Amino acid sequence: MKQSLITALLIALTYAVSLGFYAWMGTMPHGTLWYAVWKGGWMVSVLLTLILLVIAYSVERLLAFNKAIGNGNLPNLVQSVQQDVQAGAIDRALERCNQHQSLHATVLGAVVERYKWLNTQQISEHEKRRQELEKAATDATTIAMPTLERNLVVLSTIASISTMVGLLGTTLGMIRAFAAMATNGAPDAAQLSLGISEALFNTALGICGGIFGIVAFNLLSNRVDRIGYEMDEAALKLIQTFATPSR
Repeated sequence: MKQSLITALLIALTYAVSLGFYAWMGTMPHGTLWYAVWKGGWMVSVLLTLILLVIAYSVERLLAFNKAIGNGNLPNLVQSVQQDVQAGAIDRALERCNQHQSLHATVLGAVVERYKWLNTQQISEHEKRRQELEKAATDATTIAMPTLERNLVVLSTIASISTMVGLLGTTLGMIRAFAAMATNGAPDAAQLSLGISEALFNTALGICGGIFGIVAFNLLSNRVDRIGYEMDEAALKLIQTFATPSR
């Protein structure tokens, strides 16, 4: 419910900004590029909204990724946790994970917690311990990944529909152009050129929105995959160390 409300408010805000920008373009002198874009019709404001949404969601994801990385160096954290656990200071290892405040540390903390439980239950079989530790890491990663992937589907959707919205604007512009040609006598040259201009500007903005959305989606998806790989790699290092029971 909260996420839906935020999305609705973001759409309303970006559309309001787009309408304001669209109105401003209409105040520009005739013959300028801004005024020519304004002549593209009301569909321009919708396309501008989609472009602004791509920018907004991209910034939101970048901030989320920065938060997911947390504080401090990950290799140093893994090494410190290994040393703490091998020294028997499991609680200190868990505290290090909490202080790091990253998704990586959350996964590492889950592995340490399971390691602590295995020792409490006095489970010494190597393969059993490894399976339990891997399950703890997998479960923690499964819970963490959706927080990274959130809103990426929105970017993918915008990339898909932006071109379609641009095509709709193109169609409306061509309807205007052909309507000008259908008049009795000589075609209305002004309306004809206006219709063609409207069609072309909507096409251009639709393509721009699609390009921005695709590029943002691919770059951010690659970042998600990289963070996921880092979490798996860090967890594997601990599992290899902790699969052997403490003595």
